[in-house]
Amino acid sequence: MWSPDEHFDPLLVKTAQIIGNENISLPEEDKFPSRKKNPTPPEIVEVEDSPRPVEKIIKDRKIRLNGKDQRQYVVRFNNQTADKDKWLAEDAIPDGNLHLRRFTASRRTEQSH
Repeated sequence: MWSPDEHFDPLLVKTAQIIGNENISLPEEDKFPSRKKNPTPPEIVEVEDSPRPVEKIIKDRKIRLNGKDQRQYVVRFNNQTADKDKWLAEDAIPDGNLHLRRFTASRRTEQSH
């Protein structure tokens, strides 16, 4: 006896329907051919604002936000041009502690010269 899990021959199914053979059963998805099958899931697209490795911090500024002073930094990302630089808060910079230490050290050496 044919099982729904096996691949079926459409000609055999049509013949069985004509002669009334009840031993052939179609897989559930083929019993209703007019029903739409589930569409394939959409592709995952990388979002432009996803975190990228930081090359360096260029400069900083202090702004007042919601009644509090907050320091922001211009961040340059790896393999990106200057027009892609962004102002980010300290907690939004990937590996922020490392890059902030380098930034403050470079400012100290510039000021001493």
